[in-house]
Amino acid sequence: MYKSIFVTLCLFISSFSLIARTSDNGDGTFTNPILWGDWPDPDVIRVGDTFYMVSTSMHYVPGCPILKSRDLVNWEMAGYAVDRYDEDPRYDMQGGQLYLNGSWASSIRHHNGKFYVFFCTPYGWGRDTGHFSVCEAPSPEGPWTRTIFPEYLYDPGVLIDDDGRKYVVHGQHHLYVTELADDMKSVKGDRRLIWDKGVWNTDSTRSGGMEGSHVYKINGMYYITCPAGGTEGWQMCLRSKSIYGPYESKVIADDSSTYPPNGIHQGGMVQLKNGDWWFIIMQDRGPIGRVVNLLPVKWVDGWPMLGVNGKDVATYDKPDVGRRSKPTVPATSDEFDAPKLGLQWQWNHNPDNTGWSLSERKGYIRLRARVADDLKSARNTLTQRVQGPMGEGVVELDVSHLRDGNVAGFGIFEFPYAYVAVQMADGVKKVVMVNDGAVVETPVADLKSDKIWIKVRTTDRDFTARFQYSLDGHTFYPVGNELVMGLGLPWTANRFALFNFSVTPEGVDGAADFNWFRFRSN
Repeated sequence: MYKSIFVTLCLFISSFSLIARTSDNGDGTFTNPILWGDWPDPDVIRVGDTFYMVSTSMHYVPGCPILKSRDLVNWEMAGYAVDRYDEDPRYDMQGGQLYLNGSWASSIRHHNGKFYVFFCTPYGWGRDTGHFSVCEAPSPEGPWTRTIFPEYLYDPGVLIDDDGRKYVVHGQHHLYVTELADDMKSVKGDRRLIWDKGVWNTDSTRSGGMEGSHVYKINGMYYITCPAGGTEGWQMCLRSKSIYGPYESKVIADDSSTYPPNGIHQGGMVQLKNGDWWFIIMQDRGPIGRVVNLLPVKWVDGWPMLGVNGKDVATYDKPDVGRRSKPTVPATSDEFDAPKLGLQWQWNHNPDNTGWSLSERKGYIRLRARVADDLKSARNTLTQRVQGPMGEGVVELDVSHLRDGNVAGFGIFEFPYAYVAVQMADGVKKVVMVNDGAVVETPVADLKSDKIWIKVRTTDRDFTARFQYSLDGHTFYPVGNELVMGLGLPWTANRFALFNFSVTPEGVDGAADFNWFRFRSN
């Protein structure tokens, strides 16, 4: 047990901002990444003066987060394309769970006044079988309707051609084109193979297959951008005069200098009103997540080369959109005083909406316990992204309405997970720190107060999370050990998690009341 005491809410104000870190330098330049935290597989479009970006969200609900921006640098949440997943009871944690399923490799388009989001859903953890979905709405805020296809179009990139025909480029290593019906709610004909070759990086030292397609028609040419080589990979481009090929290929970005050895790879490009092109692209930063970078595009011999000679120099002049935007980042902190849950939050699976409330106790989110063996199987775990390079989340928790069997607290969710919680048994509440299912420390064996404050700090270099608790909201005590954040759920970053579950049936409906969540980053 640690003996030292940290007085934190005052000590760290000078070194931590009250919001996530912004990439806008305030002098007409920005520095990558433009979004910290996990925003994988980004795709981007422009509609009028506004840019919209969609991201993958795997099993988290709601799914397919959509952001908006006026300058490609400063972003805020707009909505989600998927309210919940109803195609399998395991999304409700009935008969199992479906971690890692949900939405993969989302693509966004705008056509005839409507927004469309496309994504694939694998069966299990593989890439061989699954289904494909299209969601449509009059605006990113919704309401969205979803059509599920029986076909599995893996990592879909969608093109609406000049003549109105719709195509999906999809696949891994072997790339295919499948035409969609005019309403984009069914396929039209069989898929056609357009690429079955491996590709090399710029110095021909590594080869790989392509996936994560995005497709464009520019000046009569068809362009398909794809990552290759996985986490340490690079960005490819194919081009042809026909959607069905033949295609030639070129490496358009091969750089890991901003976070070695992980390369920038997978994303989409967009044209400004002035004709300039920019590319949104991700970089894997391990358990912190796949962050988003923004690179200018320079057309060289008809190829869209990214950054400076295919490299990310990190800091650039902001895109010339004809206006100045104030620094903006997606919301993090929440006082839970709004009638609806903030867009920064996602549940670990479909929520049981009878088990949580923002209205039962004004100014709090109440989580009512449901029976679970541990945090992995618990419903209504409320999450949001951890963020680099260093982040800190703090909650105030009222445990006066817990019942025997309840485990309520705050921590980090992934596999492995760790948290600080209040457990109640035989009418006694105790404070515990749990790391990957094992109780590491019990700093308070008989908690008399109704409130506890819990803090978690994360870093992006050694991928550790450290835990503290307080009984007065001012003096914080380190507790337990470090969590070495992992990726037991591949390609899915670690998250802050608020929860309340019960290890006994008697504890059902015991309530944990969270007064607020506050985030700081350096």
